[in-house]
Amino acid sequence: MNMGGNAPKRLALLWALVVCLLLGHNAWLWLGQRIAPDTDILALLPLDERDPVLQQSFTHMVDSAQQRVVVLVGAKDWSDAGRAADAYRKVLAPHGELISFDAMGDESQANWLSSLQPHAAMLIGAVQEKELREQPARFWTDSALARLYSAFSGPKLGAFRDDPFGLFAGWAQERAGETPVRPRDGRLFVSGAGREYVLLTYTLKPSAFSLGAQQSVVPLLDGAKAAAQQAVPSSEIITAGVVLHAAAAGAQASREVHTIGVGSLVGIVLLTWLTFRSVKPITLTLLSIGVGFLGALSLCWLLFGRIHLLTLVFGASLIGVAQDYGIYFLCHRLGADQGLDSPRLLRRLLPGLGFTLLAAVIGYLGLALTPFPGLRHMAVFSALGLVFAWLTVVCWFPVLIGPETLQPGWLARRYRGAILRWPRLSMAPRSLLPVALLAVFAALGWSRLTTNDDIRSLQSSPPQLIADQIKLGRLLDAPSPVQYYLVRGATTEEVLQREEALKRRLDTLVTGGHIAGYQALSNWVPSRQTQAARLALVNDKLLDADGPLAALAREIGEDPEWVAATAAHLRSNAQPMALEAFMRTPASQPWRHLWLGEVEGVQASIVALRGMRYASIPVLAQAGEGLSGVQWVDKVGGISSVLGRYRADMGWVVLGAYLVVFLALLPRYKRRTWRVLAPTALASIVTIACLGFAGQSLTLFHVLALMLLLGVGVDYGIFMQEDADGGGDAPWLAVGLSAASAILAFGLLGLSGTPALQAFGMTMLVGTTLVWLAAPCFIVKKETVHATPVPV
Repeated sequence: MNMGGNAPKRLALLWALVVCLLLGHNAWLWLGQRIAPDTDILALLPLDERDPVLQQSFTHMVDSAQQRVVVLVGAKDWSDAGRAADAYRKVLAPHGELISFDAMGDESQANWLSSLQPHAAMLIGAVQEKELREQPARFWTDSALARLYSAFSGPKLGAFRDDPFGLFAGWAQERAGETPVRPRDGRLFVSGAGREYVLLTYTLKPSAFSLGAQQSVVPLLDGAKAAAQQAVPSSEIITAGVVLHAAAAGAQASREVHTIGVGSLVGIVLLTWLTFRSVKPITLTLLSIGVGFLGALSLCWLLFGRIHLLTLVFGASLIGVAQDYGIYFLCHRLGADQGLDSPRLLRRLLPGLGFTLLAAVIGYLGLALTPFPGLRHMAVFSALGLVFAWLTVVCWFPVLIGPETLQPGWLARRYRGAILRWPRLSMAPRSLLPVALLAVFAALGWSRLTTNDDIRSLQSSPPQLIADQIKLGRLLDAPSPVQYYLVRGATTEEVLQREEALKRRLDTLVTGGHIAGYQALSNWVPSRQTQAARLALVNDKLLDADGPLAALAREIGEDPEWVAATAAHLRSNAQPMALEAFMRTPASQPWRHLWLGEVEGVQASIVALRGMRYASIPVLAQAGEGLSGVQWVDKVGGISSVLGRYRADMGWVVLGAYLVVFLALLPRYKRRTWRVLAPTALASIVTIACLGFAGQSLTLFHVLALMLLLGVGVDYGIFMQEDADGGGDAPWLAVGLSAASAILAFGLLGLSGTPALQAFGMTMLVGTTLVWLAAPCFIVKKETVHATPVPV
């Protein structure tokens, strides 16, 4: 790059044009509200691209729940619960454009029962079907007589002639057993823990992950809760919904963006002032960081169409890295001869600056090799931010900083001399002894290290939200949205038949206590094969000329015409059921999420499990084996397995990255190349040992932080080795300032409430500190630098 003549000014003007475009684009994004940080935590989870049907099933299950808000309003007395529920509803009623109430009571129940009446003869519960096959004709005659004359013979739906043997009533009672919720006085009712609860369900109109929706809806829910408790002070309000978790994550991330960003900036400003005793270096450093952030934001939005809020949190820690390039130039400008102008100084520093950028980008882009979309966004954001910050230093700093500009401050004067007293690595015994002790420390730490890949360990929602979610799930006996069976088939009929085969196996698991029950569309719409078999069974066992119906007529004094009319009436309620028609009825509304429809050329459905015990997961996985088209899905276990696999794979990627960086640096540093990488490698080994001693389990995110540490730590090795031949203490000063800023940024990131970011931050905090302390040790004795005298 030609730095002579007017070239630096032309380059600076060209870069000014690019920055103006970035400013305009960011203003267009923010002022036009075209960019809203995404708070969907699922964006951080891996997609199963090898099985789009499986991925679609998980997305479908989550989407069916994410717009719902479920509220239980409880009290010891049912009337108190009702009054509190009315107060709750009254607050939300005027806001139907944001959150609408899902009404479901006695009238709705009557509607869905009437929609199923034409098919009643084929809707038979499992117990009644077994009894039809095993019990004699007299059993059914007595059963019908009991239903006719006894007030305690079970539920009755419609007139006696509609269901004389109680088959449809038994089926309806079996379906009602799939949930503890019951209609009562025009409300939905559930009881438990000595309280009676009114169930209120709401649907959000805007997306649950919209920041605007969260800021509007959550205060409304809080106000409704306060109104209910004011109406009945002893009432208990249990609320669950994705919007609550998303809002909590958004608020936490917003706090952390400000804490990390502001804390890093304040630290950098203070360090820069103490070093250079001037506002200009502070302004220029902040300028390079700001341009890096704006550039990363613009390009990430253009590439991905959205920015995740955690990307901004992680990007805030970029401040501690992006200032390295400016500090490197400023420290050399501070110690350089005033006869050396800034463009020529940059030309001398450019190889080192280029290699530091290359190493850092390699480290960040290593994160992009993971299957996690959120981490890929963070990696691209950070790499782009570094590139833009680097270009700002290269294009603007030589023009804006003259040879007479900078004077050393208090920190520079006192810190520079420390390099003279720093120990160096040699073959002397007093040098090898600490190395041996360090090796023993590392070996002991690694021997204590354990791993933990359970995705549940990354849970960061507030404890109260989690407790409410667990309690509500227990009271409602709600199925898990992340463990279920996926059933596929070429046709709808084939899917229903395969569901029925699976249910026969699940019935034994219900008996064994592994699950409380299951939810399947074939409970409501049997396969055509099953419908035909049941109709034949009813005709053969109940409606035969000498069967139980005829015997019942004789018992109650009815003539043969009554028998024929009743049999004809029952057969008229045997119209074939079709899943497509059922999905349009009111009865299907609670179960529509179980049907995926056509995905990738196949029909698919979901069988959900109630009351599942986590200890029974191996048994549940085995239950689906050998059944064609049936697949057990454990998203928690699957993601945990992916985390474990990528933790191991990324370990090898880190080693490969060291090799790539070594080969990239070899032409310039030759025999000293190992000295550039050694401080970072040593710091990585000791950092992992520290995790072992601290009782921390190794996760994928610790390993990814080691990848990042490579990119950051190699900068310090390059800084120290770049000037090892020429003397001068500017590299040592640059390493100290850069490391202090990075330690501050990543130390603040280590305080994050998001476990993944916390793992990043703490690993980088320890690792960066160790690289800083180790980098000067690898300068050979004959190349030891001498502090440049500075005026006091």
